[in-house]
Amino acid sequence: MACLAAILGLIIFSGIMDLSAANKDTCDLYALVGQSLTLPFVFEGLANVHVLRWTHNKTIILYKHQGRVTVGKPEDISKTGSLFLENLQFSSAGIYQADVLNPNRTLALKWTGRLCMMDKVAKPQLTYICDPKTRAVILNCNVANPQDLTFSWTLDQKTLTSETKQTLSISLAQLKGVWSFACSVANKVSKEKSDTVRPTCESPPPPPLFCLKSQIVLAVLAGGASLILLLLIIIITLCCRYRRIKTQMRRRDQEDLRMLSLNKLKPNISPEYETMHPPEDYPTVSQTSLPKDCYEKVSQPEAQTEKDPAQLSVDAEGQQPSPVPKPRTKSPKTENI
Repeated sequence: MACLAAILGLIIFSGIMDLSAANKDTCDLYALVGQSLTLPFVFEGLANVHVLRWTHNKTIILYKHQGRVTVGKPEDISKTGSLFLENLQFSSAGIYQADVLNPNRTLALKWTGRLCMMDKVAKPQLTYICDPKTRAVILNCNVANPQDLTFSWTLDQKTLTSETKQTLSISLAQLKGVWSFACSVANKVSKEKSDTVRPTCESPPPPPLFCLKSQIVLAVLAGGASLILLLLIIIITLCCRYRRIKTQMRRRDQEDLRMLSLNKLKPNISPEYETMHPPEDYPTVSQTSLPKDCYEKVSQPEAQTEKDPAQLSVDAEGQQPSPVPKPRTKSPKTENI
């Protein structure tokens, strides 16, 4: 039980110490280096019978008793006991305390405040970049030592209350026309504003109707290209086949036309007529099979007379060529008398 009480006491003491340290680091007043400041202490009815004492980090910097200032300058305090500080430096930071004592040395009023010194902020430089991936313009308020600084933005001289970061991102779709931006940085004691900047970024293209992943788009494009290639191959094959068939049909038509032309040019002679009338160049029997002496005897006209016909030998008569049949001619029929 005793151990538990000791642990609880240690926890409570640690919490009190942490709270005291936090209060010690909290600033009640802020001042700029080189600035003048009046500490906000007021005691109405301050008289010469009262004792006024000001301390800085527990060091007495002003003491007034019975209407006389023994430490410090009379012009450094007001009628109500306020303390004037001039040409403040970083060494001026710390805890200031004012005590007013009654004539019987009892405490009439006490005031304590912590003063923090700060530098003046530098003028910021506003820059921007156009980001095509996010389709936005990104503005950056550049300033030295941005810690403990407050940022604010203005668009066409109108303050953007919701923007308090060092960077600002605006969609290009919202930038219609010419807009001007400016940023401001401030601390507890000073504030500076940048020059006005008008971003010039190209407007983004209209969003696609369908948002698909790149893999799906590539697959669809590959499938479409394959289908188109297959269709082209089929069309080329059909065209070649059709051309081959058409060429064959044309050749066949030309062959039929040539045969028809030849049939028209050939004379229409029956086989019987060709048998009865051989061609002129066909060799006769007398020119091929008759002996030469018989041919010579028959061809001698001077040995024959009109009255005595030529006498041929029996052999010659036997080898005399047969008469060529002549075509039959229809003679008019006569009546038997």
